[in-house]
Amino acid sequence: MLKQFFARLLPVVEDIAHGDYELVCIDDGSTDDSFSILMQMTAINPRLRVVELSRNFGKEAALTAGIEYATGQAVIPIDADLQDPPELIHALFAEWKNGADVVLARRSNRDSDSLLKRQSSQWFYRLYNQLSNTHLPDNVGDFRLMDRMVVDAVRALPERQRFMKGIFAWVGFKTVTVDYTRAPRAGGKTKFTGWRLWNFALEGITSFTTVPLRVWTYIGLIGAGLSAAYACFIILRTLISGVDVPGYASLLVAVLFMGSMQLVSVGLIGEYIGRLYVEAKQRPIFIVRRTVGFDPTLGECDAPGSRHGAT
Repeated sequence: MLKQFFARLLPVVEDIAHGDYELVCIDDGSTDDSFSILMQMTAINPRLRVVELSRNFGKEAALTAGIEYATGQAVIPIDADLQDPPELIHALFAEWKNGADVVLARRSNRDSDSLLKRQSSQWFYRLYNQLSNTHLPDNVGDFRLMDRMVVDAVRALPERQRFMKGIFAWVGFKTVTVDYTRAPRAGGKTKFTGWRLWNFALEGITSFTTVPLRVWTYIGLIGAGLSAAYACFIILRTLISGVDVPGYASLLVAVLFMGSMQLVSVGLIGEYIGRLYVEAKQRPIFIVRRTVGFDPTLGECDAPGSRHGAT
């Protein structure tokens, strides 16, 4: 995919920047020939920079690495699978020149995705925006243009477990949107299975709102109120009608139901405690194995990513 990707990307950035640009490529622990191909391309194009991570740290960490190492006045994250068309950069750049701080690329058509993925994505955006005070734009991915002051604001955020869509939305700034039709993948297969998407959605919700914890407080109060009302009913019925034959089945259902509710609530609390545990360890978001194409005069304290142990 890399040669095909650069064949479409390079004419666009050359037309816009006339040589005054950089392409920062993050190799997130690839196991194929991606890094060797990037090495060949750096010999041809001196504007190409390569950051090889020590292992696969995941999409959010790789995106963070790209933002850490990018030095331009405008930064555009883009995947190499060509679902996000490089030609759209012309429109993003034009809006930035007109004064926008952030230019979002919104997918107006997602027919390239499966029906289940489109529907689950719609449910996620709706639920997230109901629970969180940070509004997440519908059908907007990581493909966007950000002004340098926006990038610096994102870099200043210290959290280790990252939901980048939420972080981008949280920092704010003057934002405009450009619509486009998302194409099918030009090659390869997505690594985001249904299970990973579910965990990604859970990560996003727990990163930017504590409403799920608050909800269980109200569920507990409602359950306690209903239990008290039922207890009063049982006492009155016993005083008036005497003792009935005990209902084993109804008692078992009630116990199992309350037990499952408690386990769910404990699991939810554990999710938030787990986030605190990860943040408390302060491990770096990513570790760099080597870089190619960057200025060798940069010192360790000055190098991009040094705040996260990524030099």
